[in-house]
Amino acid sequence: MPAPLWTIDAFTDRPFHGNPAAVCLLAEAMPDAWLQQVAAELNLSETAFLLRQDDGFSLRWFTPTVEVDLCGHATVASAHFLWSAGHLKPLAEARFQTRSGLLTARERDGWITLDFPATPAAPAYPPHGLEDALGTTARRVGRSVYDLLVELEDEAEVRAVKPDMRALGEVPARGIIITARADTPGYDFVSRFFAPASGVPEDPVTGSAHCALGPWWAAELGRDDLVGYQASERGGVVRVEVRGDRVRLAGHAVTVCRGTLEAV
Repeated sequence: MPAPLWTIDAFTDRPFHGNPAAVCLLAEAMPDAWLQQVAAELNLSETAFLLRQDDGFSLRWFTPTVEVDLCGHATVASAHFLWSAGHLKPLAEARFQTRSGLLTARERDGWITLDFPATPAAPAYPPHGLEDALGTTARRVGRSVYDLLVELEDEAEVRAVKPDMRALGEVPARGIIITARADTPGYDFVSRFFAPASGVPEDPVTGSAHCALGPWWAAELGRDDLVGYQASERGGVVRVEVRGDRVRLAGHAVTVCRGTLEAV
């Protein structure tokens, strides 16, 4: 049977901004190789596959080349899909069983809030080749369970970075976050995210990176409630609340396409 397949822009309230994710609701479990082929065919930074369970939905995320353990924007998109398509009542909690455990989402006043695990970055030395690949010098470096976090001097430097993607893909990490304190009013910090080793040269807006950015900037600024702007070409806004070993990530979502996947 054809499967519903939507494209949704997450962490934005405008079409063609934020981070696009494909969301596919399956009627039955499909082989991993098939899921990866669909993600490669769609060629977005993430494709989310949902499957109804007794207590919510299973949720898996695939880049064009690999399955990942945690993805924020495709979870925002998945929750938005379930409410918009009538698979959940508007005020119902979305519950997702994932490779990172149970994740939940709620919507209020247009903001979708995720409850995610915090992944704080511990201080680290920059690995060989990192600064050369970025073409800049790190102010501080940290390493989370997934990514390297590189703090730069200011927002202008973050925006100006033009990395050597081939060299960056050889750095041992899922992805590389660059960040600085924001100069733009309304934001506490800015960031960008590169993951060429995972098939995503630059990700437009990365929820999972904010699981590390939140604790990093909460410690630096002395506040647990923060607003981040991911300064990619498309751009996007993520509200972050640090709550012990969890973070709450909030953003908007906009449906761009509604269709069906025929090759099921």
